[in-house]
Amino acid sequence: MTIWRSPIRLAFCGTLAAAMFWLLIPFAATAEVSVAHKVTAVEARLISAEDAVSAEAQTLSAGLDLNLADGWKTYWRSPGEVGIPPQIDWSGSTNVAGVDFLWPAPERFTAFGIENFGYHDEVVFPLQITLKDPGEPVELRANVKLLTCSAVCVPQDFDLALSLPQGNSIDQVSANRIGAFLARVPAEGGAAGVTAATSHINDDFTRLTIEIAATTAFKTPDVFPEIGDGNTLGKPDIRLGASGRTLWAEFPILAYMADTDAPPRVTVTDGPDHALTVTPDRATTAPTPPFSIDRVVPGIDQVIWIAIIAFLGGLILNAMPCVLPVLSIKLSSALKSEGRGNAQVRAGFLAAAAGVMVFMWALAAVLFALQKIGVAVGWGLQFQSPTFLVLMLLILGLFTANLFGLFEFSLPAALTTRLMKAGGTAGYGADFATGFFGAVMATPCSAPFLGTAIAFALAGRVIDIAVVFTFLGLGLASPYLLVAIVPNVVRFVPKPGRWMIALKAGLGILLMGTAAWLFYVLLGVAGSRAALTVASLGAVMLFIAASPWVPRSLRWPFGLALAALAVAAAPFLATPAAPDAQAGKIAWVTFDRGDIARRVSRGEVVFVGVTADWCLTCKANKALVLERDPVLSALNSSGVTPMLADWTRPDDAITRFLETNNRYGIPFNAVYGPSAPEGIILSEILSTQDVLAALHAARPGAAQATLIEDDVKVSRFGNTLEQSAD
Repeated sequence: MTIWRSPIRLAFCGTLAAAMFWLLIPFAATAEVSVAHKVTAVEARLISAEDAVSAEAQTLSAGLDLNLADGWKTYWRSPGEVGIPPQIDWSGSTNVAGVDFLWPAPERFTAFGIENFGYHDEVVFPLQITLKDPGEPVELRANVKLLTCSAVCVPQDFDLALSLPQGNSIDQVSANRIGAFLARVPAEGGAAGVTAATSHINDDFTRLTIEIAATTAFKTPDVFPEIGDGNTLGKPDIRLGASGRTLWAEFPILAYMADTDAPPRVTVTDGPDHALTVTPDRATTAPTPPFSIDRVVPGIDQVIWIAIIAFLGGLILNAMPCVLPVLSIKLSSALKSEGRGNAQVRAGFLAAAAGVMVFMWALAAVLFALQKIGVAVGWGLQFQSPTFLVLMLLILGLFTANLFGLFEFSLPAALTTRLMKAGGTAGYGADFATGFFGAVMATPCSAPFLGTAIAFALAGRVIDIAVVFTFLGLGLASPYLLVAIVPNVVRFVPKPGRWMIALKAGLGILLMGTAAWLFYVLLGVAGSRAALTVASLGAVMLFIAASPWVPRSLRWPFGLALAALAVAAAPFLATPAAPDAQAGKIAWVTFDRGDIARRVSRGEVVFVGVTADWCLTCKANKALVLERDPVLSALNSSGVTPMLADWTRPDDAITRFLETNNRYGIPFNAVYGPSAPEGIILSEILSTQDVLAALHAARPGAAQATLIEDDVKVSRFGNTLEQSAD
């Protein structure tokens, strides 16, 4: 490998060469190494190329020698999202002016879906020691803080000491060992062989793109960018061009501190003998990849299978907790069918099914367009928008008031009028709107099969999105289609009578409850100021619509003006409060993706629940499973950490966490632990048995628990680990 021609590297190599020169002088020498620090995870010692300090020597070549047990690792200077690099305090040393700590090229490790960088088996960190008094004896006193990780992480805190008297003596074994790892320190400057290097971070700080041109062709490179403290990156997409002499890499940015202004520093490794470090120039546009990767196209059998799954997911949505508003609208549709002939009944229910399908196709088109321009997409995300919530709240308020008989609409041509009509046969606009609105209100819910289908669609081609949303719509519209196929089923509905008045009032109560739920969601998304303003404007709008003192010709203009004001005011007045993770029976901690690995490394089991105020399935899971014994006691027990990810409002960290797990909707629940570092993903509909089984399966084994107890209880580094992790 080309030698790094920096002053520190040249001085280090010169010192090491001088030490090797003394191999040619016959003498008897005793190797000088420190007493080893030995624990389960690591054996550590200080070694030196020189067994003594020669006359006029100004520097010494030494190393921190670590032998890691099988399966254990420690960290590089930039450890990744989770980890702590080695730290050494030399303040107890004598005749030491300074110590330069050199870092051999790292390797990449993946655990908990998180990228970490470091070393396994063995590593020597070369040390360039500058003396205060040349030629005088040296006392090296090192306090070493080291994090070692396997299935668990154990912080190490120990002291090493090495005394070097005056004399002319070297340790050939130590010199060779230091030299071997010195050769693995990445080259910099002209020795790196880099002819050009650029980097680019996109405007929303979600992608880092790097391009490096070198004189020597790359073969199987890995890339390790450093973009400052608090910034973390995901697994890279690496491609080679120009016969391997151009390297292009793109990284997803998982966390970014916007005030970071330092240019990235990039280390590239290419096998054990080729590593370099370079600081790229900043580019105004992202470098283009040298080639495009063809997407693996699913076969027709896979598409058919996912279409079946999507249909089942849509069908099950009809029985989900969000069914109340949907059910009420469907029942209203059934009432309207009374007195019609079979042809009219069939046409009305086909119109309702068409409303469902049109919404699903429109949603698919919008999601595809947003996906293409780089916006995070997912199932039910419209409920994070104050504007959407206000529109739905106003529509439900009018619909509820209409069912209670406060007023009747008489504008037969308007879509909203048809939506609110409870009777009449003036066309099928109301039936279409019933299906459309029912599909809208079904989207806050997830269901078995739905998550799989949505993930397949949003990660695939336009045809995949079209197939999934078409069959999802068919499943959701199946009750309408069933009546359209067999219209005689409406004859089982009792004849008109007083019961219809009671049913109409019951439907009004159901919709009133739905409106109250939407108001609760709006409180969480936009805050109390915006929600109360919308409620006040909505109340005035209803008063005007129902007031006999307001001329009919003025009701609609005033009503629409107030509705427009409410829609415009909500996002402007939005001041959402921070979610309270401590609320409720469960001792939740706030979601932190990196904290999952930190807690699991300490032997804890972490239950991650992604929820939102607008997710009715999440509420059902909470009420029926999570906050009931025995699950409640298990989540609050020692060694288990329940972690709440509140997705009521847009949150990029939660969105990326879901995307990492190939999910685009909620609820999402997963259990992580020493025995399940990659997580056990649970079904959308939780059961007591599944949650308890996952918590048990993720717990550490007996050997791991013993290791934690034996090593952690004697560590003084624990507090430092906690502070750094936080």
